[in-house]
Order: sequence, then structure tokens, then C-alpha cells
Amino acid sequence: MRRLLCLLLLICALPALGASFLENRSSPTLGGAAVDNSKDFLPVRQAFQLNLSDTTPEAIKLQFVATEGYYLYRHRFQFRTEPADIGLGAAQLPDGEKKHDEYFGDVEVYHGILDVSLPREAGDTRPFTLVVTYQGCADKGLCYPPETERLSIGGSATSAVSASASAPSGNEQQMPSFSWKQLALFFLAGVGLTFTPCVLPMLPILSGVVLRGQIGGLRGFSLSLAYVLPMAICFAILGAVMGMFGASLNLQARLQSAWVLVPFAGFFALFAVAMFGAFELRLPRALNDRLDRIAGNTQGGSLWGAAVLGVVSSLLVSPCVSAPLAGALLYISASGDALGGALKLFALGLGMGAPLVLVATGGAAWLPKSGPWLVAVKNAIGVLLLALAIGLLSRVIPGQATLLLIGLLCAGIALFMGALEFSEKTTRGRLAHLLGLFLLVYALACWYGALSGQSDPLRPIGQSQVISGRAQPTPESRWQTVTQASELDRILAESKSAGQPVLVDWYADWCISCKVIEHEVLPDPKIVSQLGAFRLIRFDMTDSSAEQRALLDRYKLFGPPALLFFGKNGNELANVRVVGEIDVEAFAERLSRANDQI
Repeated sequence: MRRLLCLLLLICALPALGASFLENRSSPTLGGAAVDNSKDFLPVRQAFQLNLSDTTPEAIKLQFVATEGYYLYRHRFQFRTEPADIGLGAAQLPDGEKKHDEYFGDVEVYHGILDVSLPREAGDTRPFTLVVTYQGCADKGLCYPPETERLSIGGSATSAVSASASAPSGNEQQMPSFSWKQLALFFLAGVGLTFTPCVLPMLPILSGVVLRGQIGGLRGFSLSLAYVLPMAICFAILGAVMGMFGASLNLQARLQSAWVLVPFAGFFALFAVAMFGAFELRLPRALNDRLDRIAGNTQGGSLWGAAVLGVVSSLLVSPCVSAPLAGALLYISASGDALGGALKLFALGLGMGAPLVLVATGGAAWLPKSGPWLVAVKNAIGVLLLALAIGLLSRVIPGQATLLLIGLLCAGIALFMGALEFSEKTTRGRLAHLLGLFLLVYALACWYGALSGQSDPLRPIGQSQVISGRAQPTPESRWQTVTQASELDRILAESKSAGQPVLVDWYADWCISCKVIEHEVLPDPKIVSQLGAFRLIRFDMTDSSAEQRALLDRYKLFGPPALLFFGKNGNELANVRVVGEIDVEAFAERLSRANDQI
């Protein structure tokens, strides 16, 4: 039972090292969870921050910072001047991350930091206003309307003035670039790294050096904490340094380039090979020996001695931990976030020290015993690092090639688990064999899909062209499209007088998630059968006029897609509103709740 619990904990902890990489990518629209309200999204000026980096007689340099989980479209940038007779050269933009969408085709997007240079005409030093228009989306499935900002160029001061909405005030709380969820995942990753064959057997020895037999009670807890906190602080300093290093090189913006992504993927693959036991990552021998002497001369059993041992231990991490730790440092350097990097590695250090605190307070009986399963844990971390390498390469290689690599990884895992071995097995061996067979079938599906032109790992063989029993899409005649706020207000008033509930679909042609809902969710038979009582209104805000944006503000929305229900009394059913992308099952449940309330 203890082994099973620890393995489950490890399964929860492993995604931590890769969660942030995967969150930076636009997630597939399939199976997206319902978003209940706008609190899950940032205001546009917090999601995308525009800064004037530098202005010279030769060029104007701008910097866009897309918060983690948000991205900007390359083709939606527009730059113009007021007065219009002041000329600017073509904007110099780096290559973006290529993304294929079945409704919009091939587009380029930018995550993280984007630097833009606008050449100026020689000799023209007149002050002017630079009008910047941009548009972005959230990975969770929300598209913001095009946003415009004005920058005053020239004179003794340069300032940013909002064109359509005020910038966040100084006392408004800024959202951090990290989340408590990420910190919790890094903590769990630290706990998971403890259960490796190089670390777990050392816990009793380490507790004997630090505690000197003073196990249990407040004394044991304080000694273990004096050891763990300095170790975590050292990790935090290392994370902050790597974050500052990444910020100075602007690695997050450069991660759009194959010249950076490919070496990073190579490093992760190298770390994975280290986890498989091909070689060990260690400090130089001279430095390692000196630190060993310091640790040997330090007296345990005191708070000061425990703190010194904690600092030394943070530098003498075992080879089982070094590869994942190097991968985490590589990620943090790419994020360019010193504070976030410090907090994430601090959480990682606390997680690695948590078992020692457990031992110190008398909970050693809860820890699993050493055994061959530790090697499986080590190999699992290596597999995760290989998956991260494939995730990075997927940004610069075709989708079919990514699918081939995913299939290759799954096939390797399947063969390692004995998918093709049919000898007599124990119960545990039979479960591993079944899992291996499943991964092998999935690998074959990935290879077949890649050779047939597919690129989605969630649908490796594509979607069946013939779906038996599928009803015809909702007739477009049932949907009434309006573009003016006055039209929508009139329809809501008429429906209230007639005692008819209303469903309003907030839509725009430039909204990818809106297309998904229109083509994949609303035509589904489960949805069509529950829409009979509603008057169906589609509010098309493709033009993104001032009136339409004001209506967004009135309903406390940031942009489409959104689905708002209004009861027979004309009041919105706020507890079932949908903001962002949603799948069929979740929307069917929402519709059922809405029908119960009308």
C-alpha cells in the first residue's frame, strides 16, 4: 500500500517540470473544460503589456510581454502615425511560432516577450503619436478584441495613453507570472525526486547526521527545518540567477527560433539519457571533494550545523536529482522570470526536504522501503524529460514529424514494459503488459496518422468522416445574428415580454474558439435537443466597434466566445454562463441546468 501511494504521488509530481512548457503552447481545442466566468482570464492590458523600450532618430523599439498562457497574432499587428505624413518603415518582427488551425489555416503567434523595431525616416524629428493595434488570445480558449494603444513619441517625455480603455491604475494588483498551482506542482516534483534510488536510501543516514538521534518532538522538527530551509533558499537563489540570466538574453522571445529550441531539446534528451544511467551529472571533482570535507567537519545536532549541512547539500545534489534539476533550471532561464524562478525552485527545495521533516518528527514508518521500484521512478523521470524534448521540437518541426516522435517514445516505453513478452507473469507484470500493449497500439496509431497527414496527438488517426446517427447541424435560420447593442437590447426586451428564454452567443470571425463552438458544439444532437425552448441570438462583434466593446464591459466580458443564458423574466442566469471554449458534454450539462431554471 505504501508503495502504491508513493507511486501515485510521483504520478502527480512528474508533470510539474513540464507543466509550464506545455502551458505556453496553444492547447488543442478538443475536450477543453468549461470556463465558468471571466475571473479565469486577465484584462487585456494585464494579459498583454506594451512598453516603449527605446526611441532614437533611426528607430522606435517596442516590447510586448504576453503573460504566461496568452499569445499574440503576428498578422494582427498594425502601426500608424498621427499625423499620418510622418513615415515609418515596415515593422521588423521575428519569426513567430507556426500554428495550424483547421478554420484559419496557417498563422504565426508569439508567446512571452516580443521585441519590435520600427525604422524612422531620416531627418524627421517631429513629435508624433504612434498608434499600435494588436490582438491576442488565451490558451484556455478566449480571444480578445483588437486593442489599440497610443504612444507619444518625441519631446521631453514619452508616455503611453490608452485609446479605448484606461491602463491599470498604480494601486491595481498586478497578476504574477506564476501561479499557486505551479508552485504546488514544483513542490510535488521535489517530493517525487526524493523517491529516486540515490536519495531515498540516504534519508536515514542524513537524519542521523542532522538530528544526532534527536528524532521526534519540537527539537527534531526545528533541526530538520533548519536543514531544509537553507537548502531551499539556495535553490531559490539559483532559480533567481537563472531567471535573471534568461531575462538578460531574452530567451523566452528567442524560443520562437529553431536555433534555440533545438539545442534546448537536445539538452533535455541528454538529461534523459543521464536518468537512464548512461552517465552521471556531478560537480567538478575538486569542488565536490572540498564540499565533502566541509560536510564531514560540520557538527550535527545543532541548528547552525543543520543549516550548514543544508547549504552544502543543495550543492551536492545526487546524480539522480541533477538531471531533472538541470531541466528545471533550463526552463527557468527560458522564462526570464527571476521572482517566479526563485519561488518555483524554493518550492522544489521544500518538496525535497519534506520527507526529512517527516522522518524528523517520527513519521519514518510512513516512508516506503528501498527497492527495485526506485529504478522505475528514475526511468519515469527520464521518459518525462524525453517528452519535454519532443514538446519543444514540436514548435519547429511539422506536426506529422511530432506525431512520429510521440509514437517512437510510446513504442519504446511499451517494449520496455514487455508488451511483446508473453511468458507467465505476476499480477503486477500482467498490468504492466496490458499498459504496454495499449501504448504500442497508440504508437502504431500515431505512425499511421503521421503517414496519412494527421498532426493531432489526441486524434492520431483523425476524425471519422461518417458518424452514424449524427443529427443535422442546427439550422442557421434558428440563429438570429445581430451586431448592434441596441438590437440585442430590443430582442431581450421582446423576449421578456413574451416570456421566452434567450441564449446569446458572443461571436467574431477572428475568434478560433468561436468557430470550434459553432461547428463542433452547437450542431451536436445532445445540444440541439435541449435548445428548443430558447431564442437563439448570435452577437457578431467582428468589427469590434466602440459600441460593441462597451457592451462587453456591461456584461463583464473580455471577449468572445461567451454563451449567456437569459430566463423568461429577462434576467441573466449567471450561474450557468460560459466564458471561453467548452466541449459538448460540459455545455450539455450547462444547458440542462439552464432548462431547470427557466
